[in-house]
Amino acid sequence: MPALIEAFLDPASSTYSYVVYEADGGQCAIVDPVLDYDAASGRTATTQADNIIAFVRARHLQVQWLLETHAHADHLSAAPYLRRELGGKVAIGESISKVQDVFKTLFNLEPSFRVDGSQFDHLFAPNESFMIGNLKATALHVPGHTPADMAYLVDSDVILVGDTMFMPDVGTARCDFPGGNANQMFASIHKLLAFPASVRLFVCHDYPPNGRAPQCMTTVGEQRKNNIHVHDGIDEAAFVEMRTRRDAGLGMPTLLLPAIQVNVRAGNLPPAEDNGVTYLKIPLNKF
Repeated sequence: MPALIEAFLDPASSTYSYVVYEADGGQCAIVDPVLDYDAASGRTATTQADNIIAFVRARHLQVQWLLETHAHADHLSAAPYLRRELGGKVAIGESISKVQDVFKTLFNLEPSFRVDGSQFDHLFAPNESFMIGNLKATALHVPGHTPADMAYLVDSDVILVGDTMFMPDVGTARCDFPGGNANQMFASIHKLLAFPASVRLFVCHDYPPNGRAPQCMTTVGEQRKNNIHVHDGIDEAAFVEMRTRRDAGLGMPTLLLPAIQVNVRAGNLPPAEDNGVTYLKIPLNKF
């Protein structure tokens, strides 16, 4: 049976989370879950994650994996909350250590914070195979947006692409975060576009142009024909020039500073200080 994909849109961050499974009553993976965060008050909530929990329980699914495509800069991860409620292993690509190293310095994180990815339950090597119940999956390393970005190939005809590509009329993700690289992004995207045209691609975000409702699924063939940044005929030099120029005019994601501090910890909050309160840091004049 083909993989079944249930999408959950968080309107506040334009993020799609997914539940990937074979059939009711089987095992599943949850991909890129969102923890609600109100920047004005500093309060978190679990509304989006609770929608996923309700779906998983209604389908009598057992959570095997909580998969992160990368350390997100636009939302906090709900993976630890979902693990407490549903079980499963929190996993990401092994290059997360490079991202942790950069942001431990930037945020001057506590000396005990380790930059070896040990906050996660599992670190995927490039092209590592794993199972979601009876569904065969492969972890694809697709750096460019960050050094640690992963895409997940499931059952040979589905790829959850993270922040490599968006819907064809939106294009591709930025490459100006620490460790980002437009040349690597071009190579990563073409690794994905080398799959058969019928392979379904599920995006992590959608920022639809006026008049279009949010969408989460496209195909390799549609991307090769219509993606405004990387359709067939766009060479690497043209892509890198476009991406560099475009990134230079983009503002910072609203939640980058709180999100990164949490997501390099596998979604866990920083340790409470001696007054019992947990704090997030705002580095001044660094961005």
